Amino acid sequence: MNTSAQVEAAGGQNDDTLSKTQIRRAVGAAAIGNAMEWFDFGVYGYLATTVGQLFFPSKAGHGGHSLLAAFGVFAIAFLARPFGSLFFGPLGDKIGRSRVLIITITMMAAGTTGVGVLPTYQTIGIWAPILLIITRLVQGFSTGGEYGGAATFMVESSPDESRGFFTSFLEFGTLSGYSVGAGLVTIMTVLLPDQAMHNWGWRIPFLCAAPLGLFGLFLRLRLEDSAAFTQLSSKGEQSRAPLRELITEHWQRMLRCVGLVILLNIAYYIVLTYLPSYFEKHLHFSTAESLEMLIAVYIGMMIVIGFVGRISDRIGRKPIIITSGIGFILLSYPVFWLFSTGNMVYTFVGLGVLAFLTVLLSGTMPSTLPSIFPTRIRNGGFAISYNFSTSAFGGTAPYVVTALMGATGNQYMPAFYLMLAGAIGVATVLTIRETAGVPLAGSSALHARPAAAQSG
Repeated sequence: MNTSAQVEAAGGQNDDTLSKTQIRRAVGAAAIGNAMEWFDFGVYGYLATTVGQLFFPSKAGHGGHSLLAAFGVFAIAFLARPFGSLFFGPLGDKIGRSRVLIITITMMAAGTTGVGVLPTYQTIGIWAPILLIITRLVQGFSTGGEYGGAATFMVESSPDESRGFFTSFLEFGTLSGYSVGAGLVTIMTVLLPDQAMHNWGWRIPFLCAAPLGLFGLFLRLRLEDSAAFTQLSSKGEQSRAPLRELITEHWQRMLRCVGLVILLNIAYYIVLTYLPSYFEKHLHFSTAESLEMLIAVYIGMMIVIGFVGRISDRIGRKPIIITSGIGFILLSYPVFWLFSTGNMVYTFVGLGVLAFLTVLLSGTMPSTLPSIFPTRIRNGGFAISYNFSTSAFGGTAPYVVTALMGATGNQYMPAFYLMLAGAIGVATVLTIRETAGVPLAGSSALHARPAAAQSG
């Protein structure tokens, strides 16, 4: 598999088939969409308390119900993601990755901007939460095709020997979106009086999605499709029924992808979305204090993530993922004990530990997950597996841990949830083969069948 002809036949690429300009363009265009996606979900998470009060007002003394309702809408948006993946995933395997990415970023921008212009419960009553749910469903449907399409495009547009490094910038986009969202909310919280923030200030972060979306659309309109898909298309070898092929022939690959995504997204949604509200509600930190800590952690993760991707190209993806999973199993409970002290320094240290374990995943998963599938059904296979897993376990994580804590009074429920995710992730990663430095092939990284039998 060392010659160019062999690589192309396998659906992979080597360094000679890609120019630096093509790689930079692919990385930037894919990462901006992911930043857009997570800016939206991040801002919603950061403003969950305010959104709950404005769209789900509750009686005095029951403010927790408003927060729970706000996180419920956060979870509802994820119900649309599997439907989006069922639509956009196979579509990307038929018409190409780049075309789908143009559609998804347009819809994401429209959905997020829509939240910023909605009237509140005080203005139109029950229609306010109904319209909020509709905008979140639009957002969820579009993101159902976004991450899978972007990751697939980046994997297929990166050199084999540095795929981990280049694809890590997809999650760099995630952290950038979170950082920009957190920074914007923090600045506004500091500069605006509470009443102004409550009345109109909360809308500004959502409205910022419009220019971000236009910029991302501009970048994606200039994209050429990945070489792997172009080669497949030129030979007329696309799957005619990718969804049926996935279900009948590749369900084991999909289950393995689901297992890894459980770990990745539970870590992401608890650490990056849920903890700001946890710090405010249970540790009684101010919004500014919580977000200042998180912004510092996000910046640290952004600095480290490229190194994690580069290291995964040298030592492999599996050792890093296993290290992260074991870390969540062993360290989640001690970290939440540190949180329980209410000490700012201890809390920051604990947050740093969780962030480090999370960045080990975010630096390796974008190159690992799409490689599980052969080129002809890669976009659909990854998108569907990723989004079904995310909808069931990732996006619901803030709601589930909030509900469990309310029912049991146990503030360690988030730690137990992370420990369970770590165990599932470790068990799953042991069932796949190492893909670092290996050309993308018709066969994937699974043990299930001999590589020679898994033609793509």
